[in-house]
Amino acid sequence: MSGVFAPEALLNATLLKKPSAALPIAMSLAGLAIVLGHAALYGTAHEADEGAAAHIFQLLMVLQMPLVGFFALKWLPRVPRQTLNVLTLQAGSALAAFAAVFFLT
Repeated sequence: MSGVFAPEALLNATLLKKPSAALPIAMSLAGLAIVLGHAALYGTAHEADEGAAAHIFQLLMVLQMPLVGFFALKWLPRVPRQTLNVLTLQAGSALAAFAAVFFLT
């Protein structure tokens, strides 16, 4: 049985409801929003000082690492395939935020 209602898909949805799975994704998306919002408001010109937006972005990216580590340590032994799916989603959202910084600066 495959599709949206497959047991694996339901387990992925259940894992994504865990705070240690959802918070890193939300933090990466918040970082992406900060980068895009700053670029939209102030442009992409280099500034002498990084500013508050850059510091908030850096904090969001660094503070999600313990959450990702906790999620991996807790869930990888229990349900490895579904955990790897969520970890891939977490990594993809972080890469999207870093890509925005790379291409806009």
